[in-house]
Amino acid sequence: VQLQAFGGGSVQAGDSLRLSCTVSGGTFSSYALGWFRQTPGKAREFVAAIRWTGDRTYYDNSVKGRFTISRDDAENTAFLQMNNLKPDDTAAYYCAAGIAFDYSDSTYDYWGQGTQVTVSS
Repeated sequence: VQLQAFGGGSVQAGDSLRLSCTVSGGTFSSYALGWFRQTPGKAREFVAAIRWTGDRTYYDNSVKGRFTISRDDAENTAFLQMNNLKPDDTAAYYCAAGIAFDYSDSTYDYWGQGTQVTVSS
């Protein structure tokens, strides 16, 4: 199973970005999908997750109301719509796939490479 994340960039505070994560191999519809982020010197942190059925989502409080996770099983793609971005959102963002719908990165089996998001004030 391979994941590829893209869509990062450099934006101003208040702007929006949409990250995408394509998944190849495996059975996409059976995976829970998660987004995590990491800044240098810090541990990777949970951002959002979506259940394999797509009917449940979970967000870290820091992004709730601003970010939306979604999935398109026909395209084997997960999305993270990020609105009203803040400088604190600056990080490398990673997508992950696994069986468990969870906020812990240890429960995800497959990871994509990071895509950098930089938000300036």
